[in-house]
Amino acid sequence: MSSPPAYPGIRVSGCWTLGAEGSSNAESLDRLLPPVGAGRSPRKRTTSQCKSEPPLLRTSKRTIYTAGRPPWYNEHGTQSKEAFAIGLGGGSASGKTTVARMIIEALDVPWVVLLSMDSFYKVLTRQQQEQAAHNNFNFDHPDAFDFDLIISTLKKLKQGKSVKVPIYDFTTHSRKKDWKTLYGANVIIFEGIMAFADKTLLELLDMKIFVDTDSDIRLVRRLRRDISERGRDIEGVIKQYNKFVKPAFDQYIQPTMRVADIVVPRGSGNTVAIDLIVQHVHSQLEERELSVRAALASAHQCHPLPRTLSVLKSTPQVRGMHTIIRDRETSRDEFIFYSKRLMRLLIEHALSFLPFQDCVVQTPQGQDYAGKCYAGKQITGVSILRAGETMEPALRAVCKDVRIGTILIQTNQQTGEPELHYLRLPKDISDDHVILMDCTVSTGAAAMMAVRVLLDHDVPEDKIFLLSLLMAEMGVHSVAYAFPRVRIITTAVDKRVNDLFRIIPGIGNFGDRYFGTDAVPDGSDDEEGGSTG
Repeated sequence: MSSPPAYPGIRVSGCWTLGAEGSSNAESLDRLLPPVGAGRSPRKRTTSQCKSEPPLLRTSKRTIYTAGRPPWYNEHGTQSKEAFAIGLGGGSASGKTTVARMIIEALDVPWVVLLSMDSFYKVLTRQQQEQAAHNNFNFDHPDAFDFDLIISTLKKLKQGKSVKVPIYDFTTHSRKKDWKTLYGANVIIFEGIMAFADKTLLELLDMKIFVDTDSDIRLVRRLRRDISERGRDIEGVIKQYNKFVKPAFDQYIQPTMRVADIVVPRGSGNTVAIDLIVQHVHSQLEERELSVRAALASAHQCHPLPRTLSVLKSTPQVRGMHTIIRDRETSRDEFIFYSKRLMRLLIEHALSFLPFQDCVVQTPQGQDYAGKCYAGKQITGVSILRAGETMEPALRAVCKDVRIGTILIQTNQQTGEPELHYLRLPKDISDDHVILMDCTVSTGAAAMMAVRVLLDHDVPEDKIFLLSLLMAEMGVHSVAYAFPRVRIITTAVDKRVNDLFRIIPGIGNFGDRYFGTDAVPDGSDDEEGGSTG
């Protein structure tokens, strides 16, 4: 067992039992997402400890975090440190989920994943289904859980990968057809009655917390939950509790208290314990902070351009269009018109690098024609917002029924680092060739983050095509060094980036010029004001 953290408290059997001074009734599950508009101080940093309103933007269909996820990888494109995993164990209805949500709220960090062991009950046989219907199946035994799936899921989450998690229906005792996708964890909170019951699982947890709640309170909570939320009757709940739940707690759950780093008496009412846990997690997150952009600026310089780079042939027509869109006096209408022309040429050029195979068709004259056809499954476009979305119409014009995803990456004005704010990717994107689109790339910071997101969703590196109207040599080298199998395709490469990471001579802020929004005073490239290229 790892050494207990240096928390004030009472040491009991190798763990720390934290006092409950200042405890309050804080068991509302709505604390994680308080109403927008509540009068709270603005959020300062992603690792701040202020109890500010969570950084959320709500629409009619979704909730979007407005605080970004900083880089979770280094300049080599690989993850430098795994996500911090917290295990929450304890008896049934001890308040584990409530404690988890209170930790999430107090952390004030958007990129936290809550993984519940309840999602990982095994698929029951017909006989077991009948037993469960009559409250005769033991759901509180270690054999009821799919530990292999739990371990593989937690490993992938710690590695920064996207995972699919089953959705368990407690009324029918079965998994639903649809699984939910989890991604982007800087912190993982894994909670469940058997969270500490498997040795391999224990090794994946960086902090182990046991929520210790009186058995009478747990029984009352279980009655209330199972009757109101899971459609059970009181007689069946009590029967199951006496036959399975209580014996399982005594035999399997309570003994795991000794492997916990921290024991929290009275669960969610123990605000002192939760505050101390949050302080420790904050210190761990600060140790994981990375500075990617500065590393990119000092690496890979004076090297020849990589073979994975393809630049559209600079014909007089192409150079003429560049002259127009680079000219600061060009009107917005002309800027849009000639940008669209270049985008269309760029995408047509990029499609020539897709795999093709021989095929034979018959012409209307009844003659065979030996031709070529696309050898992949599907093409998906992914735009790096906001400038990248301007390339979507050109892609749709030449790729029929193409699927489109979006990634929002912006620069943190305090740290200068790119941050991931939002993503929406089509299902099963790992089977597709992906056209990743951004209009300008200077340091390559945003492009690297977007490629890392795609890799985390199991898109093969050699199936990713990065397209940009204009790139700096620094950005080309950064992406190619980190991801040597990604194909990089552009219409022009400028040699220099200034001290503010602006492409020189450049094109200005592409998004502002295209959308007609107010320009940044220094005329920065779009990737610096919107995405971070």
